[in-house]
Amino acid sequence: MRPHIGITTSFNDDTQSLPHAYAEAVERAGGVPLLLPMTETSATVDAVVETIDGLVVPGGPAVTEGLVGSLPDALGALDPLRAASDRRYMEACWDADRPMLGICYGMQRMNALAGGTIYADVERQHDGAQVHSQKRGATSHKVHLRETSRLRRLLRVDTLEVNTRHLQAIDAVGTGFAVAATAPDGVIEAIEHTSAQILGVQFHPERMGETMHPLFRHLVRQAKASRSVPTA
Repeated sequence: MRPHIGITTSFNDDTQSLPHAYAEAVERAGGVPLLLPMTETSATVDAVVETIDGLVVPGGPAVTEGLVGSLPDALGALDPLRAASDRRYMEACWDADRPMLGICYGMQRMNALAGGTIYADVERQHDGAQVHSQKRGATSHKVHLRETSRLRRLLRVDTLEVNTRHLQAIDAVGTGFAVAATAPDGVIEAIEHTSAQILGVQFHPERMGETMHPLFRHLVRQAKASRSVPTA
C-alpha cells in the first residue's frame, strides 16, 4: 500500500488551505497526501496520527517559540489554533517515530520544539546576512550542503540553488539536531535530527520540481518503512 502522508495547513479566517504543490509533490513521490484537520483535541490528533505514516509541516506565518528579538511588521502572527494544532501533530508524530519533513515555518517550528532559538528578523540580527525574503526583493541563492549530512547524500550535490522566502531563521539548533546546509552568509538552510526520521529545510522544495523529488521520495520511503514496523 502507498504510505499516507499527513500535511498540516494554513488557517486564516476560520478556513484551512494548502497550496496544491505540497500535495502534488507527495503524490508524485508515491505517497497519498492527506490534509489534516485543525483541531484543539489531543484525542483527535492521536487518532489521526494512527492513520498516517509520515508528516509534512509546510510554510506559514511567524514562529514565536524560542524567539530572539522582535518580529518585523511585515510578518503575520500565527493563529493560536494553528499553533496548538501543529504542535500536537508534531509531538504526536515524534512520539510515534513517524518521519517528518518541516518546510520553512515547519523547520523553524520543529527546531523550536526541540529547544532551539529563532531569529525574529534574520537580516537585522545575523551579521552579514543577505536578503532572504521576496518581500524585500530576494529571488534565490546558493546553499552549501554539509559533507557529512544525510541531505547531501540524498540529493547527491554539494551546492544547490534554492528559493528564498523567509524573514525568520534558526539562531541555535535544538537538542538532537545538526546543521545540514547553510547559505553563503552562514544562515542555516537545513537541519536534520540524529534519529534520521526528521529533516527540515528553510527553502520551499515543493516549488523546485525534479531537483527536490529525491527529498519527497525519501520521506515516502521512510513512511513506508515505518508502516511495516509493528507497534506495541
